[in-house]
Amino acid sequence: MFANVPRLASREHSSMLKKVAKASARNRGGRFAIVASKYNARYVDTMLREATAVLKAAGSEEIKVVRVPGAFEVPVVAARLAKNVPSYSAIICLGVILRGATTHAQSISDVVSFALGTIALQADIPVIHEVLLLENEEQARERCLSKQHNRGAEAAQTALEMDRLMKAI
Repeated sequence: MFANVPRLASREHSSMLKKVAKASARNRGGRFAIVASKYNARYVDTMLREATAVLKAAGSEEIKVVRVPGAFEVPVVAARLAKNVPSYSAIICLGVILRGATTHAQSISDVVSFALGTIALQADIPVIHEVLLLENEEQARERCLSKQHNRGAEAAQTALEMDRLMKAI
């Protein structure tokens, strides 16, 4: 399904990264869930730490963290959390899939992406997709370990923005 999406060279990816902005204090409240993979923990743990810090700085009233074995397990837990009552303001999904010599990583990424989109639409809850399919460890370091371009922090900021938007419409 996503096999025809062009991949950019590593040099081109870094120019697409945007600096992480500071969270606004006007986001008081909100209940957020984070589903984070244990696999590739070096990268995911840093994304989780940054996401949690952004949500705390914004005054979130609840941050529930659920760790799963790998990226493939993220959607089933996100789906269960989406059924929670009262509902979460957003569910943030974090993981790192490193491309290898086979098509396995692409297959996992495709399934996870489709499932997370389906969950968001069916549950009417923002599901923030930061289960990253990366070409190599250099890209993982750049996107996950850097404070300037941390995808976990970006995911939390997106969750906060979606919380405001969903309350407004």
